[in-house]
Amino acid sequence: MANSATLGWIDYLVIALMLCISSGIGLYYRLTGGRQRTYEEYFNANRSMSILPVGIALMVSFMSAITLLGVSAENYTYGTQFVIVNLAYLIGTPVVCYGFFPVFYKLQATSAYEYLEKRFGVGARLTASFIYSIQILLYSGVVLYAPALALEATTGLSKTGSIIIIGLVCAFYSSVGGIKAVLITDVFQGALMFIALFVIIGVAANAVGGLGEIWRIAYEGGRIQFDSVSIDPTVRHTWWGQMIGGIFTYLSLYGVNQVQVQRMLTVRNLKSAQIAMWLNWPILAFLSICTCFSGLAIYSKYYNCDPVSEGRISSTDMLMPLYVMDTMSHIPGLPGLFVAGIFSAGLSTISAGLNSLSAVTLEDYIKPLYKRCVGYDFPLSKSILLGKLLAFLFGLACIAVAFLAQYLGGILQGSLTIFGVVGGPLLGMFTLGMVSQTATQRGTITGCLVALTFSLWIAFGQPRPATPKLPVTTDGCNATVSRNQTFSAIQQAISHTKAENTDDSSYFYLYRLSYIWYSAIGFLITVVVGLLVSNLARIVLKEEKEKLNPDLFFTIIGNRMRNREKSPREDNGLSIIDLEVQKKLTFNGRERQEREQGNDNTSF
Repeated sequence: MANSATLGWIDYLVIALMLCISSGIGLYYRLTGGRQRTYEEYFNANRSMSILPVGIALMVSFMSAITLLGVSAENYTYGTQFVIVNLAYLIGTPVVCYGFFPVFYKLQATSAYEYLEKRFGVGARLTASFIYSIQILLYSGVVLYAPALALEATTGLSKTGSIIIIGLVCAFYSSVGGIKAVLITDVFQGALMFIALFVIIGVAANAVGGLGEIWRIAYEGGRIQFDSVSIDPTVRHTWWGQMIGGIFTYLSLYGVNQVQVQRMLTVRNLKSAQIAMWLNWPILAFLSICTCFSGLAIYSKYYNCDPVSEGRISSTDMLMPLYVMDTMSHIPGLPGLFVAGIFSAGLSTISAGLNSLSAVTLEDYIKPLYKRCVGYDFPLSKSILLGKLLAFLFGLACIAVAFLAQYLGGILQGSLTIFGVVGGPLLGMFTLGMVSQTATQRGTITGCLVALTFSLWIAFGQPRPATPKLPVTTDGCNATVSRNQTFSAIQQAISHTKAENTDDSSYFYLYRLSYIWYSAIGFLITVVVGLLVSNLARIVLKEEKEKLNPDLFFTIIGNRMRNREKSPREDNGLSIIDLEVQKKLTFNGRERQEREQGNDNTSF
């Protein structure tokens, strides 16, 4: 690597201060208030959290360090089409608020997968929670590894040291402080993420002459792209793919994911949870837009001397930390502030995963197994201690996965793809339960496993074509080339690329599908196969339709079920059953009154 700039002692001091504050928040909630002594306080914050921190935490939970590094690199390499996905998130928000949230809030369960047991059975619950646990553990480990690798290659910060220190700090405050510590540190870490992005954009704007100049350079370099409207699902990013695929991805992350459901249950009522969710969207969109624009800011420096082509870095994911060291290393503390922001993004995601993994393991496995073996419920006093121990142990497991990632070459890209591949089938399971009255456990599990298998096949099948990138140049690295000459060459390269025959028909069609569709495909297969198997099994096995609890369905469907149960009705609007109950209560009341008056002539 050609870059020789490294972090100074002030930078390390800034990073250490961030880690100390995060740990201090965990200690504060361990030593104050209820001191995390009750199960309800540790996993649900006694449902006492205010709307603002929960709204911010909902956003921060899945905006990891990989997101900051990857989305900025996305806009540098492929253009701005990705930002369209935020519109899909807006469309998905009311579905989450008024579809999924009311069901989970009525259930009031620590584990989201308890819903699947009440709707289908134990098998559905264990299937979903096991898939989720593997996914989140793997993803948390990669979130820990990816930024450590990028920072080591650009700042000289030890990868091994980063993984161990960040992992231990996260495991510490997540285990001792419970969900309250996780939520409040999310707010602090979210602020650092914004600060890191503002610094990058501000430095770039100052260097080139304003935000408008950053945009102009990106436009002339072919990076401003919002015109991809192809309906071809093999095109990486289009309006159709971003909107449809983005909605299903959003619903899988915010509608049925344990991390977000658990956060939703920390506020005092359903209305507060819905307000927090609506607050989440503009914050999420703003952070996403800032991250996208930071990629254009980085491009304004390297548009004529691409560091990957030059050999300074090996991956575009290293662009952001390289830019920071190239432009800010002479200002003490600024590179450290950026590194703190990147680590904060990782901490927020990992801490959310650790707390949710602890809750799922305790609720879905340990407690039911204990009751089955011993015959009575797991002691509540021991649940708290075991929950804290599990959170810490999962933190150590994430460190182990992070070290494993460096030896398994494809695990970084692979685990990120799994994050999308797993979401669709899980979303399908919950949707079948909350929307369809004919879906059964047998059909739902079958649909999920078929969809998961199919999604993994098309996501990792080989061989697959390389993704076309926008042109870059190194003409300005060692020679004086005018800006007009550089942009002219880039525009010619873009035109030449579009004119080329890009037919990839030699590759299997399903291997050419854009990753943005994986969640939608997994969802659709789960629902179709689930309904088909459920209805066929009911016909073949002659199973009787079960009486279902309306509270386990979307509100509009549940209300319709209640109305059917109350019919037929008489003129006064009461069902026959209601009338019989009312008559009995009236009769008993009259009998009591007559006895009090000394009249014992009541006839039966």
